[in-house]
Amino acid sequence: MRRPHFQHLAAIGLMSFSVLALAAPFAYVPNEGSGTISIIDTATDKVVGDMPAGKKPRGLAFSGNWLYVSDQPNNSVQLIDIETRKMGPAVDLGKSPEGVYASSDGRWIAAAVEENDEVTIIDTKTNKLDSNIKVQGENPEHAVFSPDGKTLLVSAEDGGALDIIDFATRKQVAQLKIGDRPRGIGFLPDGSRAYVAAENSSEIYVIDMATHKVLTHLKGGTRSNGVTVHPDGKRVYISNGGDGTVSVLDTASNKIIATVPVGQRPWNMAITPDGKKLYVANGRSDSVSVIDTEKNVKLQDITVGVRPWGVVIK
Repeated sequence: MRRPHFQHLAAIGLMSFSVLALAAPFAYVPNEGSGTISIIDTATDKVVGDMPAGKKPRGLAFSGNWLYVSDQPNNSVQLIDIETRKMGPAVDLGKSPEGVYASSDGRWIAAAVEENDEVTIIDTKTNKLDSNIKVQGENPEHAVFSPDGKTLLVSAEDGGALDIIDFATRKQVAQLKIGDRPRGIGFLPDGSRAYVAAENSSEIYVIDMATHKVLTHLKGGTRSNGVTVHPDGKRVYISNGGDGTVSVLDTASNKIIATVPVGQRPWNMAITPDGKKLYVANGRSDSVSVIDTEKNVKLQDITVGVRPWGVVIK
């Protein structure tokens, strides 16, 4: 079905957010400095709106029409109805929540809670707290579900380690020592491997999920940070905060095959469902860079709010 043009919708008086939501995908960008979420239409790469999102929004995840946003100073996850752009309930977590991720079926939300050294699980059927899972690593930032929902990988940025949680039992079952200050995590679509960026050592680690062992590791760009995997599993994208670039890694060879300049302090990213465009939050440029993943070139920069932290696409 062809997407309606927003200009035409506006002209006939149908420019409601519920209509926009049906015309997805849109990129949602949390701006931690301005307390807002910018909404980008991925067809036109224009900002079509923004909405309030607490004092310092960081991690974002979707389940149904709810957007779950970590609000760091308020120690909570704030729910936002994307059809009305209105805030719903907030779920109290612990001190300094950061990355927020949904299971592939949308049933669960996992939030990494830094100062509590734990991962908090929210039941999306009730939007209430399900459990708190202690991890061995210090200051967890990301807690990402495997595609089958059976495992959570947690990057402990001050512990130099990757914590592995069995989700059925809600317990940590292993820990891998990797590079200094691990951050972003991404899985291949079949769940066989995970890719983890280690920021201070500027490395990328490849994890065998069957054995929970490091298969290999390689040098990335300076201060490797965010990780996003192409839907076909053939490419992994790593943002490099020190270089202002995104590295493109070929998963067949586990070698970097391209480097794309973006904005300053690129952080977390997201890719469109068709895999054609990658959106990169540039924390110090107050922008989002759009990358053509077929040509590995930057298409443009989109001005958003202050200090964008990441991107989620729906």
